[in-house]
Amino acid sequence: GRSWPQCVRVRCTGSELSLAECTLSKPQSLLLNSDVAVVCREFRCGNGKCVSWEQACNGIDDCGDRSDEMCCKGCHRGAFFCKTGVCIHPHALGDKIRDCLGGEDELHTLTQNSETSLSHILDVRNVTESQLHCGIPNMEYIYKTEEETRHTRVKRVVGGEEALPTQIQWQVAVVEDGQIHCGGAYLGGCWVLTAAHCVRPKPKAFQIKFSIWKKLSLLNTTDIVPVKNIIIHQDYNPSTYQNDIALVQLKELNLMPGCLKPNPAVRAVCVPWSTLQFQPGSTCSISGWGRNKVGDTANILKWANVTLIEDCGKYYSDRFYEGMECAGDLEGKVDSCQGDSGGPLVCTDASGMSYVWGIVSWGEKCGEVGFPGVYTKVAHYFEWIRFHMGWQAVTKFNQ
Repeated sequence: GRSWPQCVRVRCTGSELSLAECTLSKPQSLLLNSDVAVVCREFRCGNGKCVSWEQACNGIDDCGDRSDEMCCKGCHRGAFFCKTGVCIHPHALGDKIRDCLGGEDELHTLTQNSETSLSHILDVRNVTESQLHCGIPNMEYIYKTEEETRHTRVKRVVGGEEALPTQIQWQVAVVEDGQIHCGGAYLGGCWVLTAAHCVRPKPKAFQIKFSIWKKLSLLNTTDIVPVKNIIIHQDYNPSTYQNDIALVQLKELNLMPGCLKPNPAVRAVCVPWSTLQFQPGSTCSISGWGRNKVGDTANILKWANVTLIEDCGKYYSDRFYEGMECAGDLEGKVDSCQGDSGGPLVCTDASGMSYVWGIVSWGEKCGEVGFPGVYTKVAHYFEWIRFHMGWQAVTKFNQ
């Protein structure tokens, strides 16, 4: 007799990163009198089309909606594997078009004999991407004067060290009534991103300090800008820190366009548009003037590398909500602390573009084992940011 194909039922919740993480039922043989209208031998595309398993994750869009090349654990037939689980055709490598979210498809062909330089990064971008207004610091203006080189690098409770005076060019200080209690990230134009718990709807009480290194003294590049408006997320909950995100709109200059004078030590950081751009395990950086374990505040801006942590809900149970992200390490060596609030958690992709992936929000203690820092996940709020900044502002500085 004829052997009929088998049907495997698949149930997915939508949170899976791979079809393999969905619930698969046992294969059942289809009978002649089966009332199934369409029989999918192995893989059903998002648009309903059926392809074989051999056609999935091979870098070729057999489905027509690329669903067969997404959520892959690996690729075959020479396809290139993007970190976000997408397989692309080998012909897409090195074509100066970023097919992977992180741009790694454009950097894999670079020689490994030396570190990827800024010139290499620009070489692999197309015309549009080379005009980006965000995510690339002015490397020529990162300096340390003779006086400043005498400072030894002081370890921060969280494993951090002192930044160079103009190293973190999108870092800002949020000043309230003359005091710095929080940090923020410059998004370009007239906009700064910070935590909702750092501000209140009284713009005249706030200022933003750009290119600030020591809290108690100014650099020759330091700029102090008044605030025009403060937009706190409409669903911010101060009890749970849900939606702990706010936009600060700067006041326009009187005789010049914009809100900030041209400054070689100030650059904007990019806004991530997809929650898949950086995966758990990615190494990113935090910065701020926060307290250390013994409660001393930092006078000099500190920074530290942290790792994005998966399944943070198991550490904070019912206090961890959608739109939150954990980073640090579970041994308590690296963490953000009080005073770092509102500051940026910045991740850099394979092409050298830096994104404000998180905003320092809250955490249990500082640098304690098993209690990673919790951040507002900025990509989750991309549409909210774009709505308030305006499409033109986001596209100018982000695309």
